Amino acid sequence: MPKNVGFISTRFAGTDGVSLEANKWADVFAELGHTCFWFAGELDRDPEKSVLVPEAHFQNPQNQWINSQICGRTGRDAAVTDLIHTLRSHLKSELQHFIDHFKIDFLVIENALSIPMSLPLGLSLAELISETRIPTIAHHHDFYWERIRYAVNGVGEYLRMAFPPILHNVQHVVINSAARDELIRRRSVTATLIPNVFDFDHPPLRNRNNSRAFRTSFRLKNNDRVILQPTRIIQRKGIEHAIELVKGLQDSRYKLIITHKAGDEGFEYFKWVKEYAHENGVDLRIAENRITAPGNHSAGQFSKDSLWDIYAHADFITFPSLYEGFGNAFLEAIYFKKPLLINRYPAFVTDIESKGFDLVTINGYLTKEAVQMVSEILQSPQRRQKMTDHNYQTARRYYSYSILRERLGALMAGLYRDARVPVGSGGTNGSRYSAKMQDEISTTRIAS
Repeated sequence: MPKNVGFISTRFAGTDGVSLEANKWADVFAELGHTCFWFAGELDRDPEKSVLVPEAHFQNPQNQWINSQICGRTGRDAAVTDLIHTLRSHLKSELQHFIDHFKIDFLVIENALSIPMSLPLGLSLAELISETRIPTIAHHHDFYWERIRYAVNGVGEYLRMAFPPILHNVQHVVINSAARDELIRRRSVTATLIPNVFDFDHPPLRNRNNSRAFRTSFRLKNNDRVILQPTRIIQRKGIEHAIELVKGLQDSRYKLIITHKAGDEGFEYFKWVKEYAHENGVDLRIAENRITAPGNHSAGQFSKDSLWDIYAHADFITFPSLYEGFGNAFLEAIYFKKPLLINRYPAFVTDIESKGFDLVTINGYLTKEAVQMVSEILQSPQRRQKMTDHNYQTARRYYSYSILRERLGALMAGLYRDARVPVGSGGTNGSRYSAKMQDEISTTRIAS
């Protein structure tokens, strides 16, 4: 029976990994006959199917102040606690409105129960999910214990309660095997591993008008060649290695383009990257406008600043990240049939490398051999074609939508078997539950 699916996060906008994967999940749910709705603090989705609540956003001033008061401290002031609960209560009310208004049957929580970028949102979700017992998939892209900023914090009891919550009606999903193992170790709870995916059964289209607009927006000449760094400008992306690669190619035609603006984690690294590129004589171009996701139909599938068109113009992709939960840029490069250089970050080594992709790899630093290999690939159309065709077929085998369809189907079957709630459409209004069910205490699923 078709369901109404409620996606919830701090942000569904642009081309960050959480937003992109949520798009793909929504595509698959739609194929299965379900209807998707959206709740977040920033949205670029269909307004008719969305609820925008700015207080849910991690960049909301109140959330930023809370984070400044709880990170790097072993306790917190009463004023911090008061604000946390004021926002928690407000967000809980807005979430209930979202569920009731769109008659949501089950929830998909994208990273809001994984890392406390918006602590009040996570707490409100944990309470609401426990009280209503609505079937829920908690999709974890990265956990708070993976971030240095939360190593010392003043909200340990809240983190244990809601990041993630261990409830009978919640199915947990992680994107790499290390996260799955660590969740078992820390919380004694099992999770389903669903890697990031792409629709490899349908190769990308290309809009020639937008292609011309792309070259104009980045001030590219006809003979310029593009080395693309398709990531945010944050330190763990290792952008200095991309700068060193372009310098090592010793060809002024190569321009390094970064697709995402800075700001998610401050501007210090952004300033340093610009200075480092200048010192090394590298022509660095950074997207001035927000780049939209190619699958975001509400924003225009072929908008002027679409990731679709930027990849189409790239001659080579750099992805020298120090750490990734999975690595969207890796799959994107393969989907658009582009050769790439990749740093062997942990999730790549444990979950991806054994699949047999043809890549230029480095181990935390750029070698002369790696630069030479990139140069040879750039100069050989035959080598590029063989490399990218092989990678596309390999990714189609391991990271296609068919994998997602299969595992989402199993998750939904588990949700409606274990959650002990009505499975018909109509959401979670209080009238749909007996007094006895309202009074029951949710049991905890413990890994066997």
